[in-house]
Amino acid sequence: MIMLLASDVWVAGPARPSLSRGEVHVWRVTLDQERAWVEAFRETLSLDELDRAARFHFARDSKHFVVARGALRNILGRYLAERPERLRFVTTRFGKPSLIGSAAGEDLRFNLSHSGELALYAVACERELGIDIERLREDFDGLGIAANYFSPREVMVLRSLPPAVQTQAFFNCWTRKEAYIKARGEGLSMPLDQFDVSFAPGESAMLIRNINDPQEASRWSLQELHPGVGYAAAIAVEGRDWRLSCWHWQG
Repeated sequence: MIMLLASDVWVAGPARPSLSRGEVHVWRVTLDQERAWVEAFRETLSLDELDRAARFHFARDSKHFVVARGALRNILGRYLAERPERLRFVTTRFGKPSLIGSAAGEDLRFNLSHSGELALYAVACERELGIDIERLREDFDGLGIAANYFSPREVMVLRSLPPAVQTQAFFNCWTRKEAYIKARGEGLSMPLDQFDVSFAPGESAMLIRNINDPQEASRWSLQELHPGVGYAAAIAVEGRDWRLSCWHWQG
């Protein structure tokens, strides 16, 4: 069973969250934080993260990176009862992060995504997951992008929808596909046209099929998220016997 808290009741997350294997937690973080929090987060980052923050051309982008990484450390530190600056990460060649060192043995799985003013963090125990958030944009050729990257079935469905809902539908599809490939840990090395997801407005999120592996549709659950007006988001979780809680981060 999947149970989702409605988007308008995202509640403040606990200081010491408890996580069982049957639970999935999603945290929402506003990237525009007060200067005091930005500096507090900066103090917890590794030298590599500080170097990456310094490479951004615009100060706002650098600040958002600091908050996104600092919030990740803060959230994971809550689960592990560990100081955020002590956490160490490794990233696969496809970009999926995980913990290393003493924290790696806790069976904690996590994934993150950020766009615009918001970041989302998904956390689970002993099950893989992926999350994606995108700010809706009207200034691009969604049908053209879909024709190049989506499956033939998805392109057909998108073209059949009224123009007024095509932008929302496109981002529904994009976030669900991104969440799935991130959960699998393969990134864009897995062609987006090799699997189908549902995405029409009002349609329940699901992985319909993976052309190369018929068993995948029964292995993964997809769930639409509603982090805020003007955003599309989705989470992909291994298995089906889980319940979802959505929390808003507060320092």
